[in-house]
Amino acid sequence: MSAGEGRLAPWSLFAGLIAAAGLPIYIHAPKVYVDDYGISLGTLGAVLAGLRLIDVVQDPALGWLAEVTRQKRAAMVAGAVALMALAMIGLFAVEPPILPLLWFALTLVVLFSAFSFLSIAFYAEGVGKAGRLGRGGHLRLAGWREAGALCGVSVAAVAPVLLGSFAAFAWGFAGLAVLAWFAMRREWAGLAEAPVPDLRAVLADRMTRRLLLLALVNAAPVAVTSTLFLFFVESRLAAPGSEGPLLLLFFLAAALSAPAWSQLARGFGARRTLLAGMVLAVVSFIFAFTLGPGDVAAFAVICAASGAALGADMVLLPAIFARHLSRSAGGDAAAFGFWSFASKLALALAAAAVLPALGAAGFAPGAASPASALLFLSVLYALVPCGLKLLAIVLLLVTPIPET
Repeated sequence: MSAGEGRLAPWSLFAGLIAAAGLPIYIHAPKVYVDDYGISLGTLGAVLAGLRLIDVVQDPALGWLAEVTRQKRAAMVAGAVALMALAMIGLFAVEPPILPLLWFALTLVVLFSAFSFLSIAFYAEGVGKAGRLGRGGHLRLAGWREAGALCGVSVAAVAPVLLGSFAAFAWGFAGLAVLAWFAMRREWAGLAEAPVPDLRAVLADRMTRRLLLLALVNAAPVAVTSTLFLFFVESRLAAPGSEGPLLLLFFLAAALSAPAWSQLARGFGARRTLLAGMVLAVVSFIFAFTLGPGDVAAFAVICAASGAALGADMVLLPAIFARHLSRSAGGDAAAFGFWSFASKLALALAAAAVLPALGAAGFAPGAASPASALLFLSVLYALVPCGLKLLAIVLLLVTPIPET
């Protein structure tokens, strides 16, 4: 293995950039536009669901695009990074020049489209990179990549609070975009001839279909909890102002656990280690249902344990999928287009279901809500994700995943 093949720090940094534009935006953006512009939860939920349903066509199409432009991938990535940074500035640092709801939708379309393309191209590039790392390369790369991603999520989750404004966060993100692109610029491998992606071949593979279904179901619990996190802390725990430290604890626990999950998988197998992480998620998080006003310390323990469980998901599932793709046909980018779609479809379904349901139950963000609405918030935040995670465990148990 050459020094170039072992150069993984840029992959960690670039993963952090991409991750900072993903889950934290689902946490921050709805609350900002509810608080600053008075948009209702139901309306935002419908808009977020509509934006994510665009990915029904977009993500597989972006996977195809990333495949056919493989010869120019470095340039395509540079353009997508620039668009993502500009959209972030527009979302948080620019006063909406049109109706706030329409501006919210337009900036998120650009942000999430760039995010999708970068995620697909980045993970597809990792299939070849991992192959050059030798035995255990997929798990090794995943450990570095997902640790970086989780650090990116951690920073993005609390940066607006630490910086004092969402505008400062947006400009800081733009600076990180420049730095991450520069570090990663030599890692994009060019091809003499553009490949011809075959979307049908991707979906014709039975194991690929099963892994995509597992990814969809397993992403659903985090989609629900990330959508409701700020409301749960503020209204159920009656602890406004604690959101930042708790988010930081959750994602730092995930980031710190990532190398350990990678090492465990190399010793005990990826499937068995992933199952252990899923069980940890259910055992730790089910106790969130019992919490009430003032139970911040208990919730902090839950955040740490469930964050560590998230680390297993983020490291092992993409590594398992990439390892399978290295032996199958259809194109790595095309396959990761469907993978990206599956992950984000879970977020769309969560936004479409939980926010309108919570509003219909009488929940009012930042104001007094009926006891029945607060109880329903606990059900949605704790019990529903546990049920979904149990379903993911069943799917994993019936999926024959080879360990070599």
